[in-house]
Amino acid sequence: MSDQIKYVMTEERIPLAWYNIQADFPEPAPPVLHPGTGKPIGPEDLAPIFPMSLIEQEVSLEREIEIPEPVRQIYRQWRPTPLHRARRLEKALGTPARIYYKYEGVSPAGSHKPNTAVPQAYYNMLAGVKRLATETGAGQWGSSLAMGCAYFGLECKVFMVRVSFDQKPYRKALMQTYGAEVTPSPSEETEAGRAILAKDPNSPGSLGIAISEAVEVAAKSPDTNYALGSVLNHVLMHQSVIGLEAMEQMAMAGDQPDVIVACTGGGSNFGGIVFPFVGAKLRGEGYDKLRVVAVEPAACPTLTRGPYTYDFGDTAHLTPLLKMHTLGSEFIPPAIHTGGLRYHGMAPLVSHLLKLGLAEAIAVHQVECFAAGVEFASLEGIMPAPEANHAIAAVIREANRCKEEGVSRAILFNLCGHGHFDMSAYTAYLAGQLKDYEYPDDEIAMALSHLPVVAG
Repeated sequence: MSDQIKYVMTEERIPLAWYNIQADFPEPAPPVLHPGTGKPIGPEDLAPIFPMSLIEQEVSLEREIEIPEPVRQIYRQWRPTPLHRARRLEKALGTPARIYYKYEGVSPAGSHKPNTAVPQAYYNMLAGVKRLATETGAGQWGSSLAMGCAYFGLECKVFMVRVSFDQKPYRKALMQTYGAEVTPSPSEETEAGRAILAKDPNSPGSLGIAISEAVEVAAKSPDTNYALGSVLNHVLMHQSVIGLEAMEQMAMAGDQPDVIVACTGGGSNFGGIVFPFVGAKLRGEGYDKLRVVAVEPAACPTLTRGPYTYDFGDTAHLTPLLKMHTLGSEFIPPAIHTGGLRYHGMAPLVSHLLKLGLAEAIAVHQVECFAAGVEFASLEGIMPAPEANHAIAAVIREANRCKEEGVSRAILFNLCGHGHFDMSAYTAYLAGQLKDYEYPDDEIAMALSHLPVVAG
């Protein structure tokens, strides 16, 4: 069909295995280090807060890891997700570009996050864990893990970044509906939270602080493990179902991407859509001229202004040291309306991809992003999550470049979720209340001044 809009696959086409890009890297990603010894960590260092099955996935170099049938059974509720051709957007832009988007907002929780929340809850259930503790920014991850825990009979404790807790009350209500206990972070419930509040009683919070609180709870509670919604290797691997499906659907469309665009906060959305395509490129299976663009907020410019170095994943320094692009674990970003992209660091695998020259990164201001999201909603009918608006803004730039150059390119992006719980952000934008924020160099330098010292 020459004017087809949607490319849909049936349930049996759900991938049988997750894809692990570490099998195809031309050089291995740097190891995770123990902050005390400076040596690579072992499974015993992670065992207090993760089940062994996920620890094995974290360090695995196998190209494929089988998706358990109970997980695929739950995936069937929303997977495979549709691939759309944005024909109305193309027409409005007057571009020769062919724009496609993979729509992850059809999941029950409204985003891509259940792709890893469900398996994480499953593996913890098998290990006899009773409760999972986690953090959340915008609430997409917290609501997804709450859903996953509900499926497998686990309790769920969510520390939600305070500014998002205040901005997005309906995300909190969704988590509570799934049975989760939700606490604004920083809180008085943990040593990490109390230390932050002692310094700043009005702290807006950050993902780094919320991670500290959740890790502390997991480490001190024998029946509780920790679950992370982004950054770690096994999380990005679980998200590879997005890209694996998209490869088949692009073939159904008789096309293949010249450019893939994805927003980046911790890296799960980006890795999910990008890694399977980059892996095929590295194996010499096509996509030779593929460009990959990571888009982040100018107010939290981790990839574009943060050095590639070892740092803690949290503010209280309870985590191992990760080699990643970072703004410093003490960095607290401004209260922009894109809670899912307000993390000080970046997934080590995404950072490594950038170092290898296999991706490029840009930072975009929030007013341009919301303008792009409103235009997209008016044309395609889907109100995107604020995080996805960053990708849409970059896609429009790419499409306009095609128009200027008179070249038709296929642009693929991941529409990682809908914005139905983000109406306060859209209300602020439509009222002209959103302001652009460029993080000052001196504040970034201050946050970076306390980076850990790693030998060699």
